[in-house]
Amino acid sequence: FNSGVGAPSAGRKPLPTPVLRNSGPCSELFLPPPPHPADYLDIVAVDMMSQSDGVNKQQHRTMFYNSNYLIVRRGQEFHVKLTFNRPYNPKEDKFALEFVIGANPDYSKGTYIPVFPNKERQSRWAGRIADSSNNDVTVGITPLANCIVGKYHMYIAVMTPFGIRRTRKDPVRDLYILFNPWSPADDVFLDDEPERQECVMNEMGIIYHGAYDDIAERQWNYGQFNYGVLDACLYIMDRSEMPITNRGDPIKVTRKASAMINSRDDDGVLVGNWSGDYTYGVAPTSWTGSTEILLTYASSRMPVSYAQCWVYAAVFNTFLRCLGIPSRVVTNYYSAHDNDGNLKTDIILDENGKIDRSRTRDSIWNYHCWNECYMTRPDLPFGFGGWQVVDATPQETSDGMYRCGPASVQAIKHGEMCYPFDAAFVFAEVNSDVVFYSRGKDGAMQPVRVNQTHVGRMVLTKAPGATTRRDITSQYKFPEGTSEERTVLEKAEGFGCHREKSRPPEADVDLVLPTLEVPVGQDFELSLEFVNRSDQRRVVEAYISGNVVFYTGVTSAEFMLRDPTVTMKPNETVKETVVVESKKYMKHLVEQANLHFIITGKVKETGQIVTAMKVVALHNPKLSVKVSGENRVSEEMMATVEFTNPFSFALADVYIRMEGPGVMMPTYKYYR
Repeated sequence: FNSGVGAPSAGRKPLPTPVLRNSGPCSELFLPPPPHPADYLDIVAVDMMSQSDGVNKQQHRTMFYNSNYLIVRRGQEFHVKLTFNRPYNPKEDKFALEFVIGANPDYSKGTYIPVFPNKERQSRWAGRIADSSNNDVTVGITPLANCIVGKYHMYIAVMTPFGIRRTRKDPVRDLYILFNPWSPADDVFLDDEPERQECVMNEMGIIYHGAYDDIAERQWNYGQFNYGVLDACLYIMDRSEMPITNRGDPIKVTRKASAMINSRDDDGVLVGNWSGDYTYGVAPTSWTGSTEILLTYASSRMPVSYAQCWVYAAVFNTFLRCLGIPSRVVTNYYSAHDNDGNLKTDIILDENGKIDRSRTRDSIWNYHCWNECYMTRPDLPFGFGGWQVVDATPQETSDGMYRCGPASVQAIKHGEMCYPFDAAFVFAEVNSDVVFYSRGKDGAMQPVRVNQTHVGRMVLTKAPGATTRRDITSQYKFPEGTSEERTVLEKAEGFGCHREKSRPPEADVDLVLPTLEVPVGQDFELSLEFVNRSDQRRVVEAYISGNVVFYTGVTSAEFMLRDPTVTMKPNETVKETVVVESKKYMKHLVEQANLHFIITGKVKETGQIVTAMKVVALHNPKLSVKVSGENRVSEEMMATVEFTNPFSFALADVYIRMEGPGVMMPTYKYYR
């Protein structure tokens, strides 16, 4: 053997004039038939040791993958058992295990790796004889901790006096090598076992939505171990035409995948739709897990309809966990969008203090979901590794494609927005100011109110090993009003982010809105408190606008407009109660049923502007699932799903969708 046994490849034979004969499990390559076949080592059988309860999958924590193939993690030894025609003699016998990936294996590119079992002869991957008994030899192989991630094929090659004998290609000897967050040498190493169990091994997740003061939960089956999901994730990289040699770098893998999970530019996995019309696909709120989406994409080779931000984040989470990259879904409440990094969201009022919808184009999403994945960042200064933001929702282009990240969370917190990738965009999502401008009759714009605390109000993710939530806002930003926060914002301005410098005087009238939990289809009262903090009489000419909105903050319809005049004595609090009738908003409702109230007003005596905004997320009826009879392993059970119709009319065209990891694949039932 020289650099290797000679990589097997199409159109190239290991001997000048071989004769090919199939016999048993191996293809035998000969010059003339040997006079004494028993004199040299020959391969009888190969055992990949791929059983779910076997040593390989148990030690590599891949026992939950629903696959008969060997699945291991890089940077960690795995074992293969070889059976020869006679006992192996290490002094005289020479053999190698060859691992190939991609269409054109090449030793110099790391796509062809020969592994030798003797210490005198080693290549990139370490090999050793772990056990030898009679004709059986167990070989230990340790892939490099930065090797290519994907599907390999293994050959066994034996040196004989008559040339090299190599096993024929057989899918049985395929194996998958994944990222390894348990290996300190791997770029995705995460030294926190509860976090690893949550962010790599957990199949069931909770995604947070609703409003920051009325948080709702959505259960999601990531299903990263389900049958076919691993192949679907590798197909995504194939479909992106990502070079094989880049597939060991988590930075390149996550950046490419953030583009491929959405269908913009590259016919990726999911088609986005925020219109409310989902006639030609599945409504985003109907999905219960990632499995059906990924398997449909891999089999049809066409983008799947439809997705919104939490669907993109959930499917991306499955992709990352399946390949072994620690990841979690994160929700940012009041997320600023499309502001081109100017750190301002503009709301335009007319001269009377009423919102001018024709000129107010910026929107604030009630919430936005993205992913965090864990990795080192050798391309950045020390200290900016760890959690990285990646976002597959197509919002803005990055290097010409709809993608975002990986952006260091530490860089975002400290305002280091020049670091790749897209840190400035994520920084704006959590740090923008809401600026109210008064537009005069001559068109002049005057800032009258600046709210620095509305955007990025709270950032949540699921707590490890629990069904509770964890507030990680402090990982993205310093507390409002602290000297550290001011320093970070000044640094952001140094990188070209424009903020509203003027600070209009605060009005001496406050407006307080209540916290409400309202079931869908019910009337409710919106009670407003006007608080006069001055020692003089105040009159406020107010506008109360009620709108049905998509969760992206885009208005679907205005269903209510009131313009009360509120008079307050010195230091007096006056309540203004508005009855909101369900018949007014029900006919305009869109999915997720969000009502957005904007209250603006002008203090008659001072000309000051008072404002308040409130999102009311209407609560859907709760589903209850009951299982009848005794629960026995491998026996059928009956599940009953119940909910109460909250409306005064019958429901038509009802779909129930269900799935359970390891229990049942996604299924649905239709009720006319």
